[in-house]
Amino acid sequence: MNIALIGSGGREHALCKKIYESKLVDKIICIPGNAGTSKIALNIDINILDFNKILKHIKIHKVNLVIVGPEEPLVKGIVDFLKKNKIKVFGPSKYASRLEGSKAFMKMICAKNKIPTAMFKICHKKKHVYEFLNNCDLPIVVKADGLAAGKGVSICKTKKDVIKISSEIFKGKFKSSKKVVLEEFLDGEEASYFVIVDRNNFKFFGTAQDHKRVFEDDLGPNTGGMGAYSPAPLIIKSLEQKIVSKIIKPTLRALKRKNNPYTGFLYVGLMIKKNEPYLIEYNIRMGDPECQVIIPRLKTDIVKIFQNAIANKLINTNIQWKKQKSMTIVLCTKGYPGEYKKNLKIRNLQKINLSKNDYIYHAGTKYINNVLLNNGGRVLNITSIGNNFKNIRNKILFYIKKINWKYGFYRKDIGWKVIKK
Repeated sequence: MNIALIGSGGREHALCKKIYESKLVDKIICIPGNAGTSKIALNIDINILDFNKILKHIKIHKVNLVIVGPEEPLVKGIVDFLKKNKIKVFGPSKYASRLEGSKAFMKMICAKNKIPTAMFKICHKKKHVYEFLNNCDLPIVVKADGLAAGKGVSICKTKKDVIKISSEIFKGKFKSSKKVVLEEFLDGEEASYFVIVDRNNFKFFGTAQDHKRVFEDDLGPNTGGMGAYSPAPLIIKSLEQKIVSKIIKPTLRALKRKNNPYTGFLYVGLMIKKNEPYLIEYNIRMGDPECQVIIPRLKTDIVKIFQNAIANKLINTNIQWKKQKSMTIVLCTKGYPGEYKKNLKIRNLQKINLSKNDYIYHAGTKYINNVLLNNGGRVLNITSIGNNFKNIRNKILFYIKKINWKYGFYRKDIGWKVIKK
């Protein structure tokens, strides 16, 4: 069969490699893909929001199944569009994608279904902001309602900052929405829990913890993610049962009652406080870089899983996992998450001899005249599997030093919570 994979990040390269391993697959096309995917798939340089052009190439290449990686085309309704054109596609509908596309929508699902989450207020104007300030202690979390490329969340320690950032969002700082969601600040430890969902059932699809801050010791501004590890030791069996019963099941039931059952990957972003889970956010796709530590641990043929999910046969699917641990460290371009240069040469990658359980997933990369260049802020994901997080990290750091990219930087302390010094 022929598969189309939409997206261009490290997540998509990890998915592409796993799809490539399947004996069910004849051909993979990546839209638009990156330098890494170009080695195992046909990259087609199309804007991921140009649905008509995507459809045209899906037909040209006789694609049997489409996998959508990133959130923006999902929120814009690519699944509905492709289904209308009788194309098999894995991912949630436009309505269900509002779980990530609108924080206000997600919070209302929580309120109506008694899902544990931070106290909140949906604000349409400054008056609502002042009302919340009078009823909630600092710090306060300010969130833009719509998609904001990971830049729409601010933790504010003063009322002045809450008002300032809320005002910027009201004035249209983020094109996706002018609504603001204010939340109480929850103090605890973050973790991510993943499931794969068909119309009637869901299956566990891994746990992870990532590092969002750009600098070591979790300092500096937020990023898309500087590294991650899996599984998350924090999520023990008793906690997992609460996550499923108090958060996941009520959410999926709520969407089903609206005649919009969820299908696809569902990423449950959690704050854990005294072994109690609180929902911070939903993402309607695999995380990035979490995907890069979960996918290498998957033993079952991922294409078979996708087929069963689309056919509503997940209940009969036995998804198996390697018992080993995994970690990834993201090599970024200097300047990220602020301004950075593109088209900088990456010279030493071909010198790296990876062992069987090690991977280099490309993210912001491209080839021009067979020369590897950076094409984004997060450039490479160096990933390894093993039995001990400390040894895994040491191996990854060894590879990064071999790459020796003078325009890059990375965090050396990924996994510090689970590695004894």
